[in-house]
Amino acid sequence: MQILSVQSSVAYGHVGNSAAVFPLQRLGHDVWPVNTVHFSNHTGYGAWRGPLLAAADVAAVIAGIGDRGVLGQVDAVLSGYQGDPAVGAVILDAVARVKELNPRAVYCCDPVMGDVGRGMFVRPGIPEFMRDTVVPAADVVTPNHFELDFLAGTQTATGQAPVADVLAAVDAVRDRGPRDVLVTSVLHGDVPDDCLDVIAVSDAGAWAVTTPLLPISPNGCGDLTAALYLAHLATTGSPETALARTTSSVFAVLEATIAAGTREIQLVAAQGEIADPRPRFTARRLR
Repeated sequence: MQILSVQSSVAYGHVGNSAAVFPLQRLGHDVWPVNTVHFSNHTGYGAWRGPLLAAADVAAVIAGIGDRGVLGQVDAVLSGYQGDPAVGAVILDAVARVKELNPRAVYCCDPVMGDVGRGMFVRPGIPEFMRDTVVPAADVVTPNHFELDFLAGTQTATGQAPVADVLAAVDAVRDRGPRDVLVTSVLHGDVPDDCLDVIAVSDAGAWAVTTPLLPISPNGCGDLTAALYLAHLATTGSPETALARTTSSVFAVLEATIAAGTREIQLVAAQGEIADPRPRFTARRLR
């Protein structure tokens, strides 16, 4: 599979394209990374250096790929954090061009906006832009539970809402365009206190995987999850299988990160579990 991945990039650590490209390559896919920033490290450190690329520069890179006459070979477009609506517009233009040349291509959007306990951490206007413009254009979206609530206009991320309410929120998002939705970090009334769910919903049904809640929440896991889910969904055609494989790999990466005692996720150390994940978790059907 040929994947055009338009995301941030860091020299040190693993977020954005720096978290997505290597795992996708280990799964055997050809990735064309287009960077929206090139920072020394992710912004969670509080200090970083490097350029934020202008939307025109991002568009120029994509146009240059188009000049090679190969955009029609793209099977999927992947995007993550979008800090500027102008960059988002460039991504949507690229998606439209790719789909014009290859109608079977899909767009996977990780609508990075915020999280439980942190609230929104993007610029004002970005959440509404994601909800109203970007997500409806996507085929696959991978919000966390907090982001799902914003996209659906619901309040289910309390830890007490029944899973049926979470599924109703997913359906509200799916009614606006994307057919496949993966929701991470889901807490609902049936999840034990020391666990969380990851839920996948498609036209074929809904499934959940329950994983132990680990004492770590490093940057880049959402970027990794979106990339893996896109890859497994595209290659297997099964949300159930894609969910099980994705959660197994991400959990293994987190375990390796804890064992190493590092702040950055251990993609290289856990690459075997990315390329060929052990079946750690089984997806159960919700409907």
